[in-house]
Amino acid sequence: MMNKVLFGIDIGGTTVKCGLFTLNGELLEKSEIPTDKQDNGSRILSDVAAHIRNILEKRCLTVSDVAGVGIGVPGAVTPDGIVNKCVNLGWDIKDVAKEMQTFLPVFVKVGNDANMAALGEFWKGSAKGYQSVMLVTVGTGVGGGLIIDGKPVAGVHGAAAEIGHLPIVEGEQEACNCGKKGCLEQAASATGIVRVAKRILAAAETESVLRNIDNLTAKDVFDAAQAGDALAVQTAEMVCEYLGRGLACVAAVVDPECFLIGGGVSKAGKYFTDLIGKYYQKHAFHPSRGTKIVTAQLGNDAGMYGAAKLAADNIKNGAE
Repeated sequence: MMNKVLFGIDIGGTTVKCGLFTLNGELLEKSEIPTDKQDNGSRILSDVAAHIRNILEKRCLTVSDVAGVGIGVPGAVTPDGIVNKCVNLGWDIKDVAKEMQTFLPVFVKVGNDANMAALGEFWKGSAKGYQSVMLVTVGTGVGGGLIIDGKPVAGVHGAAAEIGHLPIVEGEQEACNCGKKGCLEQAASATGIVRVAKRILAAAETESVLRNIDNLTAKDVFDAAQAGDALAVQTAEMVCEYLGRGLACVAAVVDPECFLIGGGVSKAGKYFTDLIGKYYQKHAFHPSRGTKIVTAQLGNDAGMYGAAKLAADNIKNGAE
């Protein structure tokens, strides 16, 4: 078993990231293939299996050398591994592990992609050494991954830690992608940050560098805020208050040791985490106010690491 390898697979809407690992978490190589979403994503898993076989062949390994494959998917995953719809992939309800095993006869374990990213950070990233961690990914949407006592928490319906859909944006008239109005994601995702900025710009006559930027992005907003632009600062403060309030809600339920901020917007770094922390402390229940808020460090590799860790843990637990 010591010479065997693990694969960590992170299936995204555009690409599938594939990591080959030793059992102790050393990344031997990483690669990616396009996500084929045609025909409701019916070829995604067979493509992944073919890619794994190519990697094995290149390294003079066989399927029998694979201890397990962990897969992260962008959707709700129940504790028994059933994927409850992945809109971004075109999947309905799907037993991903069972289907994957028809293409590649190895042990397979499946989890939500944000939970896998959290597990990856817990194993080899910013949360190493902690036992309970909440990862918040701020990118196209706002996702969440929760680790308690070293294990990802899925929830009965696979919807645990979906912090992006906390209903805390008051007065929002537009609908979220989930169909509700007022989700955190609507104000704090990359697209939400731009929406907030545009509303602030429309309501004010004050000059701002943001007015001169075509195709405004969240990065533009935070760059301008750090440079002292008043309306950009106002936008950043509003967005981070929503995020701080969201983290305070999480802390009141699970009280983690650490919050990790990941996703593309997290590249704003300490300015971003400090501002979230300011509002987190304002809204958090007093015993939890000292909880650390730090930037995740594995970036786009976190999901691969976490998926590999999920497979490794379940092999150790005798889940084969």
